[in-house]
Amino acid sequence: MGFIIKLLLTAVAVVLSAYLLPGVNVAGFGTALIVALVLAVLNAIVRPILVLLSLPITFLTLGLFLLVINALIILLADAIVPGFEVNGFIWALIFSIILSIITTIIDLITG
Repeated sequence: MGFIIKLLLTAVAVVLSAYLLPGVNVAGFGTALIVALVLAVLNAIVRPILVLLSLPITFLTLGLFLLVINALIILLADAIVPGFEVNGFIWALIFSIILSIITTIIDLITG
């Protein structure tokens, strides 16, 4: 049950983030729900591999390279989910930051 609620709240965060950014488009809440699910899968499977492979550069940049990895995950979700469009790397980077902020706020509110 907790996973479904987290998925729904992440979908809300995706819609809010897309609303705030002109370079990101989501076709509707159903698409946002699919994006949230795809992001959960990508973060569980692909992200740890990318983090491990980029450990030296992440260390050299004091962790800032993790933002690049997050943006790459967003761009990968863009390629997978029809109806979810991100207009370039910079928008993916900004979207990942905004999405993180919104999900953190939602997590603080919901406990």
